[in-house]
Amino acid sequence: MQRFIKTFKDYEQFYKESIENPESFWESIAKEFYWRENWEKVLEWEFHTPNVQWFVNGKCNLSENCLDRHLENKANQIALIWESNDPKVASKIMTYQELYVQVCKFSNVLKSLGIKKGDRICIYMPMSLEVVIAMLACTRIGAIHSVVFAGFSAASLADRINDAECSLLITADGFHRGEKYISLKSIADDASYICPSIQKTIVLKHSNTEISWKSSKDLWWHELMQNVSENCQPEPMDSEDPLFILYTSGSTGKPKGVLHTTGGYMVYVGYTFKNVFQYEEGDIFWCTADVGWITGHSYLVYGPLLNGATTVLFEGIPTYPDHGRFWDVIDKHKVNILYTAPTAIRALEQFGNEIFKTKDLSSLKVLGTVGEPINEDAWQWYYENVGKKRCPITDTWWQTETGGILIAPIPGVTPLKPAFATLPLPGIQPVLLDEKGNEIHGNDVEGNLCIKFPWPSMARTVYRNHERFKQTYFSTYPNYYFTGDGAKRDKEGYYRIIGRVDDVINVSGHRIGTGELEDVINMHSAVVESAVVGYPHDIKGQGIYAFVVCVGPVDEEALVREIQTLIIEKIGVFSKLDKLQVVKGLPKTRSGKIMRRILRKIAEGDTTNLGDTSTLLDPSIVDLIKTEAK
Repeated sequence: MQRFIKTFKDYEQFYKESIENPESFWESIAKEFYWRENWEKVLEWEFHTPNVQWFVNGKCNLSENCLDRHLENKANQIALIWESNDPKVASKIMTYQELYVQVCKFSNVLKSLGIKKGDRICIYMPMSLEVVIAMLACTRIGAIHSVVFAGFSAASLADRINDAECSLLITADGFHRGEKYISLKSIADDASYICPSIQKTIVLKHSNTEISWKSSKDLWWHELMQNVSENCQPEPMDSEDPLFILYTSGSTGKPKGVLHTTGGYMVYVGYTFKNVFQYEEGDIFWCTADVGWITGHSYLVYGPLLNGATTVLFEGIPTYPDHGRFWDVIDKHKVNILYTAPTAIRALEQFGNEIFKTKDLSSLKVLGTVGEPINEDAWQWYYENVGKKRCPITDTWWQTETGGILIAPIPGVTPLKPAFATLPLPGIQPVLLDEKGNEIHGNDVEGNLCIKFPWPSMARTVYRNHERFKQTYFSTYPNYYFTGDGAKRDKEGYYRIIGRVDDVINVSGHRIGTGELEDVINMHSAVVESAVVGYPHDIKGQGIYAFVVCVGPVDEEALVREIQTLIIEKIGVFSKLDKLQVVKGLPKTRSGKIMRRILRKIAEGDTTNLGDTSTLLDPSIVDLIKTEAK
């Protein structure tokens, strides 16, 4: 690959080139991929509207670049390794040739159901080989996939289906995650009742459990695949044609349907996978993320397959049937590159180091972290016990909206610093801004993290709501993309992500909007109003703390149970509260704005440094909340 970084001198040279002449830089990378028609212009952009277009009028297909392009030399190479939740169940493998055939067949299944370019398809599936097949089949025919994490509730699933107006739902009977069984089909059925756009549901027989069946609407995956052609020509897609919609929480309102397009996403994800993980031919890559999140899209499916790599899909959890499961999977499949979340690392750290005496882990050569900033203790534990002090850690920073990794150390190239994402990748121009929007120059500084120049994989809009896209990302600081994160730049120019500066909580790498949670809490008949904030949590990074004002005296234990049930029903179990405090009132300004800054401090246990409270409508309310804090 052009401009593959092997030394720090390479990094400096390519970074300089990418900033001074970004069009030339990205054009050289794009030429590594297969295009049906070349672009007329590399880049058109402005951040006011905003409007960003990469490889203008170029024609390509992501599925073709993930599969067909490799068949001449890698037809018999393993593309996918599937590992069950249950270690007693045999692993499954699929070569590039086998994956190609399955994707072509399922593409023809979709066509037989009337699916065409531009149609939206909802995928609500377990971590199976078939979820990858479904995604690639959508991209092959030009349908827009919207993958929903199989931990979301029926209400959350329905919100996403209705927003995208999906005409087809692809799901499974069910699956096991740890000791828990998730009946996907029943959740999908509950969602479908309030989703008028869904015409058919394709069901994968995965757990072989009994399910309800509606013959007019439900179709078995295996039956549809029996008599279809193994050939399907890929649909030529314009570089800016929509590729997928992925929903992410915001600080207010319903989740946003972040829209990514085809050409730029392909180029950036393919390039960053190769460089950030220092992928070499034959490496076994394991990203432990679920495919329902952007990490699963970019660095479990598309990034590895664009590079002809072998990628592992794991259905289970790190602590089932015991806390050595990750290490067993690594040794079983001789994994070379592990990419996981700090939450998983901290959870496993709690069990101590005895387990490592019976594990080899000698196949590992690169470690990665994703989803949230990693604390130094967890970094050191990961480095010493998993990597045996010989595997560099790439601490990656990026977002659903960025499509790919933006800031990360290159393993074996960038000098490491625990808990620092270190330096921007080629083409990425980060800046720190103060509250007034002025750039903060120099090092050893702190501010709000923004990006001042477009990169190929950035989101183009919020589906059917471009104004929300503009307001969320481009209005706080005009002519900059605002990440919503605060960051420090140290004396060496290394970046450390501090965390969200808006009302979004990062729980175990899942972004959860406080407004979305408050809306659900306020549905309870006893609740007058609520305010939700994040606070430091030893395992999850951030916990969720709710301050709740009630109509009158309440049974607090019952209230907590009922609110937790509501949250699970409306959002999903991963959004459960960690703490709930019933309060007499909330700290508000005279204009009625809730002072979340004060509530965050109280939730963090810092009750002596609350700042000026004299401007509050009722300053005494703060003392009451402090006294009764959990």
